[in-house]
Amino acid sequence: MTSGANAKRRLTILGSTGSIGTNTLDVIDQLGGRDRFEIAALTGNGNIDLLAAQAKAVGAELAVTADEGQYENLKSALSGTNIEVAAGRSGLIEAADRDAGWVMAAIVGTAGLAPTLAAARRGADIALANKECLVSAGDLFVSAVAKGGGRLIPVDSEHSAIFQALEDDQRHAVERIVLTASGGPFRTWTREQMAGVTAEIARAHPNWSMGLKISIGSASMFNKALEMIEAKHLFDARPEQIEVVVHPQSIIHSMVGYSDGSVLAQLGCPDMRTAIGYALTYPTRTKLNVDRLDFARIARLDFEAPDEVRFPALRLARTAMRRGGLQGAIMNAAEEIAFHAFVAGRIGFLDMADIAETVMERMTDITPALSMDDVYAADDEARIRAAQAVSATEKAA
Repeated sequence: MTSGANAKRRLTILGSTGSIGTNTLDVIDQLGGRDRFEIAALTGNGNIDLLAAQAKAVGAELAVTADEGQYENLKSALSGTNIEVAAGRSGLIEAADRDAGWVMAAIVGTAGLAPTLAAARRGADIALANKECLVSAGDLFVSAVAKGGGRLIPVDSEHSAIFQALEDDQRHAVERIVLTASGGPFRTWTREQMAGVTAEIARAHPNWSMGLKISIGSASMFNKALEMIEAKHLFDARPEQIEVVVHPQSIIHSMVGYSDGSVLAQLGCPDMRTAIGYALTYPTRTKLNVDRLDFARIARLDFEAPDEVRFPALRLARTAMRRGGLQGAIMNAAEEIAFHAFVAGRIGFLDMADIAETVMERMTDITPALSMDDVYAADDEARIRAAQAVSATEKAA
């Protein structure tokens, strides 16, 4: 690694084979690639061919598959290179512990908790795309970032928009935080219509190109529900300050309202590379090859209130924020189990919210988490209860 003014930035991408990870690598390539950056580590899961190809292309020092059963396949795919190989939870922690000043946290689900926390504790800047860090362990994670001394830069388009519109010296004047939602593919559907949809139908997002989990989360608005909880921790907001408005065009990514009546909004074409690029170059901006807004062509921007009867996930998020404690972890874990059951065809689309609510009502303890062990214990219990609820739903069908 070179030193001084010409030093290359060292980066790690946790979750490089997903949509956020591949877009991050595209941004890195646009901004100079190997001439400007060194890749300390890349991690993926089962897509070994893509992970190996990425590692070779960027000259990564370490490549990790979260699936221990894929270790030999990854090792074989990278034979003849100098790239180190690791696997499993310990491999993910090793990747997070590598000397890299900037870490993209894009591992989906609770599997991303431990490695992202490890990177935060050693003081890396965290570009956060993993929701569970804040939804399941918000207070612990924010504390770890503060103690480590790194920066927490959101990558979700909504939270990036708020981050960009939030004036640091005016935080005392913030009146409300308004998260926008596209409404997903079922924005105008009735509950009766939604009851019969399949995972293949639900994954078809009208504006964004995203992975299966996020796409279905958008369709059910669970994604937005989790973003509400994230916003509370990211911006130290009170639950009543957080609003959601449906904005079908997905041009305004979110807004911040101030006590003088002003509302600042961040706008852009639906492209995750904008938020990723901002996180990578913050606090400066740089040129990116993304589409520019054509306001004359857009012509109009529409807004409507979300329907919490058809999309009860938003109501569950408010319940979780009001209760506090481990309710975020419980809601998230239950939703993950319900999501996998829906994708497998075991339950219906509307059953996902019912199962999450059932588990939350059976686990009402609001004791704050004192350690990650508390988070994992609540997560484990919620998953067991959610699995039981899935089985009960199947039997009743």
